[in-house]
Amino acid sequence: MTVAPIEDDLLAPQDWSFPVPIAYGPGRLAEMGERCAAMGLKNPLIVTDRGSRDLPFIGQLQEVLAGAGLGSAVFSDVSPNPRDDEIGAGRAMFREGGHDAVIAIGGGSAMDGGKSVCLTAANEIDLWDFDFDKTPPDMRGQPAFPTLICIPTTAGTGAETESTGMVTHVGRGMKLCVWHPELKPSLALLDPALTVGLPRNLTAWTGADALTHAIEAYSVPGFNPLCDGLALQALTLIGRWLPVAVEEPENLEARGGMLAGSCLAGIAFLKGLGMVHAISHMVGAEYDTQHGLTNAVVLPQVVRFNLPVLGDKPARMAEAMGLGALSGEEFAKHIEGILDGLGIPRSLKEIGVPDDCAARIAGKAIQDVAATTNPRQATEAEIQALIEAALTQARPG
Repeated sequence: MTVAPIEDDLLAPQDWSFPVPIAYGPGRLAEMGERCAAMGLKNPLIVTDRGSRDLPFIGQLQEVLAGAGLGSAVFSDVSPNPRDDEIGAGRAMFREGGHDAVIAIGGGSAMDGGKSVCLTAANEIDLWDFDFDKTPPDMRGQPAFPTLICIPTTAGTGAETESTGMVTHVGRGMKLCVWHPELKPSLALLDPALTVGLPRNLTAWTGADALTHAIEAYSVPGFNPLCDGLALQALTLIGRWLPVAVEEPENLEARGGMLAGSCLAGIAFLKGLGMVHAISHMVGAEYDTQHGLTNAVVLPQVVRFNLPVLGDKPARMAEAMGLGALSGEEFAKHIEGILDGLGIPRSLKEIGVPDDCAARIAGKAIQDVAATTNPRQATEAEIQALIEAALTQARPG
């Protein structure tokens, strides 16, 4: 029996129904007008980040919507690490414009911002009542959440199939997760053509984010074969296609492989994440660093910290990446080699993080929900040591 190479399918349109409706394939942004009309929408609010506001896909999306007789407006006052005060401005624009849906398009910050606007747009509930650490607000008697559509234009965050969003609480100087179980995207549209123009550095940084998601999700303890299977398949795709996407930015198959791998890794981390994200969230909240890049710098330290409790998981991850059953040490070295090949800096200091922040960041990171699912529980002192190593040392090993 001959099995067709997986890349043979990467240019073909695909419709998937798990865990939400997903439309995959190059050029499928052109379907957004008819899809929105079929949902009964008339005037969606497009939410993106400041850096994406003037990119071609925003104008293309508005043209496609107008072609189907739909109105639209664009809210783009979203930072690389979205802030709670920005979400209030988005809610006001949604209401003043009489919008009936949110289309979150862009990288992770755009989707975090769009989902947060959607959580608050139709009700008077404070954004922080949707904090992941709290009991979700009772929505009985409340207006329904507006329709939410997510369109990623980077292959990294994997945020397009869930309601969770990361927002900086300006008053606390912390990045926190907001969500509600009743808010689910009505559609995630994965169009690899939208990622073709992504610069080399952003392709590498967002791709490293997807790699981190897959490794951390698979490393989380507990029996969850659905998430584990998705994490391993994500590693297969990312391991194959990330270097190609960086070196051959016009390669649509590579872009498609990365977009699918990112999506799978994003679903996999419903199981949880780990200490890389716990640290990265708080670094990003204080210093507005790019999330995927921050993850990539911290990843080697945390992988090695976790090795003593991972059992055969490094070998299984290595096999998924086509490397054979590597030892934990060999797997860690391979991940470091990938990051070096992507041009990832070796220390947080190189990306603008001051070397006197470790104790403060550790005190915040230990409160992050991702710290609770790290496979090796860490004390605040151990987290501080990880941050100090990431600030000042070359990669271990």
